[in-house]
Amino acid sequence: MMADQPPPLEATPILNEVPLLPHMVNGDSIQQVILVQVNPGETFTITTEDGHIQCIQGPAHVPMMSPNGSMPPIFVPPGYVSQVVEENGVRKVVVLPHSAEFHPSMHPPPPPPPHVPHYMHHHHALLPHPPHPVYPPVPGTGELPPQFIHQHPPPHVFQEQEPRSHGRTNFIQRDERSLKMQEHLKKRLKDRQASGHTNNKLNSPPSSPHKVVNSPNATIPNGNGKGQQGAGGPLKQKQIGKTKGSPDAEMGESDTESKKCDIHLSIGKPVVSDIQARSAVLSWNLPVSSQNGESHSHSPAAFTFEVAISNSGKNGKFKSVYVGEELTITLPDLRPATDYHARVSATSSSIKESISELVSFTTESCEPDCPAAPKLINRTKNSLSLQWKSSNDNGSKITNFLLEWDEGKNGPFKECYYGHLKQYKLTKLSPSTKYSLRLAAKNDIGMSGFSETVTYYTAGIVPPAPSPPVLVEAGVTWLSVKWSPPNGVSSDDSLTYTLDMEEEGSGYGFQPQYNGDELSCTLRNLRRSTSYKFRLFAYNSEGKSSPSEVVEHSTNPDKPGPPSKPAVKGKIHSHSVKVTWEPPKDNGGSDITKYFLEISDTSVGSKWDTLYSGLQREHVCDHLKPGTLYRMRVYCVSKGGESQASDVMTVTTSAVPPGPCHAPCLAGKAKPKEITLQWGPPSVDGGSDITEYIVEMANSDQEERRQVYQGPASEYAVTNLLPGRAYCFWIRAANRVGFGPHSDKAEISTAPGPPDQCCKPLITCKSATCAVVSWESPACNGAEISEYRLDWGQAEGAMHIVYTGPGQSYEVKGLTPATTYYCRVQAVNVAGVGLFGETGVVTTPASVPAAVADLHLLEEDQMEISLPLSTCLAIQWEEPCCHGSEITGYNIEYGEKQLLTVGRSTSHVLENLLPDTLYRIRIQAINSFGVGPFSHSIKAKTKPLPPDPPHLECVVFSYQSLKLKWGEGPSRALITNPTQFNLQMEDRFGRFVTVYNGPCHTYKVQRLSESTTYYFKIQAYNDAGEGGFSEVYAFTTTKSPPASLKAPKANQLEENTYEVTWEPLPPMKGDSIVYILQLAAGREFDQVYKGPDTSFRLTSLQTNCEYRIRVCAGRQSQDSAGSPELYGPYSPSTVFSSQKQELVPPCADPTTELAETRKTLREERFIAIVLLCGFAVVAILFAVVIQYFVIK
Repeated sequence: MMADQPPPLEATPILNEVPLLPHMVNGDSIQQVILVQVNPGETFTITTEDGHIQCIQGPAHVPMMSPNGSMPPIFVPPGYVSQVVEENGVRKVVVLPHSAEFHPSMHPPPPPPPHVPHYMHHHHALLPHPPHPVYPPVPGTGELPPQFIHQHPPPHVFQEQEPRSHGRTNFIQRDERSLKMQEHLKKRLKDRQASGHTNNKLNSPPSSPHKVVNSPNATIPNGNGKGQQGAGGPLKQKQIGKTKGSPDAEMGESDTESKKCDIHLSIGKPVVSDIQARSAVLSWNLPVSSQNGESHSHSPAAFTFEVAISNSGKNGKFKSVYVGEELTITLPDLRPATDYHARVSATSSSIKESISELVSFTTESCEPDCPAAPKLINRTKNSLSLQWKSSNDNGSKITNFLLEWDEGKNGPFKECYYGHLKQYKLTKLSPSTKYSLRLAAKNDIGMSGFSETVTYYTAGIVPPAPSPPVLVEAGVTWLSVKWSPPNGVSSDDSLTYTLDMEEEGSGYGFQPQYNGDELSCTLRNLRRSTSYKFRLFAYNSEGKSSPSEVVEHSTNPDKPGPPSKPAVKGKIHSHSVKVTWEPPKDNGGSDITKYFLEISDTSVGSKWDTLYSGLQREHVCDHLKPGTLYRMRVYCVSKGGESQASDVMTVTTSAVPPGPCHAPCLAGKAKPKEITLQWGPPSVDGGSDITEYIVEMANSDQEERRQVYQGPASEYAVTNLLPGRAYCFWIRAANRVGFGPHSDKAEISTAPGPPDQCCKPLITCKSATCAVVSWESPACNGAEISEYRLDWGQAEGAMHIVYTGPGQSYEVKGLTPATTYYCRVQAVNVAGVGLFGETGVVTTPASVPAAVADLHLLEEDQMEISLPLSTCLAIQWEEPCCHGSEITGYNIEYGEKQLLTVGRSTSHVLENLLPDTLYRIRIQAINSFGVGPFSHSIKAKTKPLPPDPPHLECVVFSYQSLKLKWGEGPSRALITNPTQFNLQMEDRFGRFVTVYNGPCHTYKVQRLSESTTYYFKIQAYNDAGEGGFSEVYAFTTTKSPPASLKAPKANQLEENTYEVTWEPLPPMKGDSIVYILQLAAGREFDQVYKGPDTSFRLTSLQTNCEYRIRVCAGRQSQDSAGSPELYGPYSPSTVFSSQKQELVPPCADPTTELAETRKTLREERFIAIVLLCGFAVVAILFAVVIQYFVIK
């Protein structure tokens, strides 16, 4: 039974063909086997006799058996018929539509099948119910029940079919819309079938193990039919999952889609040309769209064309072979001599899809396909019997076959048979010989290609006895042997070998160890140092050869175990030590041939040196270093290999005094009176750390040496030496054993000294700003003077170097006139810097004044009198240096180089200026020598008119503060020069004083008195100046609540009676004070008293119960307009416990009461601190968030 899955064009039959296998005789009845083919992605459902259902997923072939050899019944939907066709001796069942063309030339009409009862499954209401199953399962095919159902997806429809009415009239209309819905379903299922079974992914319906047929157009489940194209349109998958029998759901959806576009598209029938055996050229014209009766043409780029072809008739499954924008394509990979139908569909983004008419064509015939290689059915020593099958004739019947062979010579192929038979016997062949053969088929059109080359051997004789196996390599537990093929055997013969082995002394004889076609073998898991015997047999297809000669091979001995840990024998000397050791416990099966003693002078690492090798088990280690830690180990060697090293022994040689040090050397540079020596440790420390050094000094070799240093340091400074003298030095090193010898002599000289002090320099003034200084050269003290340094300054303690060089005179420029200067000279040579000489003094002559350095504009608050800043600019400067002559006046340049001369004052007001105008101003000083240079220029701008005062109001009233607001507060970012405000308040003396000055529009006045009226006025100012003050505003503060009281005191009078007292408060500005007392036995406080008294008696208290009390003061206002009472905060709580009279003293213990009060205060303060810290953390977090996410 073929599934409804569309087959690829190259693989499956054109229609649903189920070949009937040759008849099988079982007793008296004839049984016929039917092979049910399930395509990929489909499900074959079989119902067993006990009612169970078994599903078989495709691809699969299910053999079914007919008990009486008759043809099984085939039930098809209305509009289809079943035909029995006999082709090439095989009967097949073909399901065809009633209107399809049937060619008698291709399929001769067979006799009508015998009538049998209907055979159906009860899976749909429109189909009749089948009777009891009539086909038993085929023996040997598993648990395959006779009754089976093939469930498949709904069929497709094309334009040529006429709608047929059989209960689904509304579902089989609008072929064009149905085809578009079909293409849409293909695209949606494309991703789901990415891992599809065969080649056709575009047109394959989704595979489902539960495909319930809910349409009368489906295939009747009889085991032989394939779903053909019904009269209705394709049923979408989503509608299958909906309510059965409701085709109106699709009709409504399709109508909605058809209303979206009124443009109709038509495309002509395509044209087929250049038809070959395996290709053809298909071309078509551009489609024409029509709307409201008008035709429109389009460009090729506006459409996407899809070409689909079918090789199973007009109503067969179509396969998409091209999607693109071309108008001509070549159809490749076609079958020769095959009928094809093709169609073209055009799609656009704005127009509905259009499908052309079908065009049919038949490909040309060609030579046959390459046949399969011939099969060997029998062979002897001198013959080979071959058989083969026909290949696809590609439209022309195969007439002959060509069989070629290489005559067993591996040479060129030659013809050995040419004819129409499908079998041939090669005779007169050589025994045990390889022959290669190949096959080709021929029809009236030509010869096919050759099949794959196959190789067959003729029968032979038993091989001769092989040579004995040869040892390749031996191990401790394994032996590797190899052998060669027997003499006189061809290399092409296929031989296998059996290797037998006998262990020495085992008594088991020869045992097989290897069987295969390899020429070598490795035997493992053997015993060490053991002899084994081997023999070899050779096999071919004729039998077993005689055994080879017996050879004997032995395994190698194992490596020995490690020797014992070395031990010291005798006394340890400074340069030698005697070491001994014991042999290993396990010698590995062979005698020890040599011992190796290794030594290492490093505490860690893997550097080992061999000291001794031989059979002796002791050795004297000499040439060692004194006081050195050595590590020693031993390993041994035998025929089995090298053992592991023994445990490591450590030994330390004796120490000796250190060797001589190197002569000391100069550290750094020699000084005139000091030499710093440095030295290193001796090359031989004697095996002990150096503890100290001794430095000795003498003026020469003949004089007596004297010790100048003894200690562990490696550097020392020898002082109190004479400059330019040579000294001799020696050094000795010492360790814990003693001192070593003296080092070689080191002769080192001190450096020369610096020059002497210079004389007083000679100074000559060339002008008011220039002076020439000269000096004489002092004594050089053994080294030539390289340079002089001149210090210059206006004070003796504040001089700095102005000249450095070899010259003895220097001209100092840029001096200030009428100024006294000081100078001194210092000489320098390679030895150092000499002392400064005496200081010389000179005074420069007078000159014109210097330039004014500090010229600036006076701000309004710096002026003594108020000026109209819109027409005046006040400037101020500092008087410059007069340079020896008193300044008499100043010249001021401003505006368009207007020059104004003023007196000796250092400030001036420029009047009659233009408002809001920029001026450039500079100034110069005048004295008796002339006019000085101009100062730097400054820019000043007159101001515009000042602003008016804003309206003032109070937005928040409190008993000790007032929050005032004025004006409209725009954003600061929109104002380059915001207006400033000056808020003033009247004090108790009737004067208005400033309480705020700034750009804000609100201000909170603090520290005010309660119920008091305050008077304010405000003024606005900016760069233009100060505006006038506003009118006086009056605002009154509210009354303040009473202050918090101290914790009340509780005194026990009787067993359950307490008297509570608290401190009184004086009346507040004539208002009387009332008190509220609250009592709490748990968490909640209850009011127990309210009145003017400062004590209250608590009665009826429970015994041994803890109570808390607190009190607050209230202010009763005499003013009827305000609130009658104003209460302050509660006092801290007082805790007390009611006890029996005899256990409680008559008077409460003040110490206990104080401790309880302090405890309560501490708890409340701790809670307050925790709350304060929490609020601080939250405030910081909010500030960080505002900084990063709002401001930035």
